[in-house]
Amino acid sequence: MLVIGREVGEVITIGDDIRIMVVETRDGMVRFGISAPREVPVHRAEVYKRIKEGEARKARIA
Repeated sequence: MLVIGREVGEVITIGDDIRIMVVETRDGMVRFGISAPREVPVHRAEVYKRIKEGEARKARIA
């Protein structure tokens, strides 16, 4: 895992098309702004996990 320190307003670039900006830090929380092509899904980890669990459930039923 790559660990990068950034301050508010600074950006991390992934490949040519994905940019992650630190928008705000407050009370130990960090808010990001993410710019990515529409075809690239962007989810919080807990949401992604639920999506994958739902897909696995559907596959078992089919």
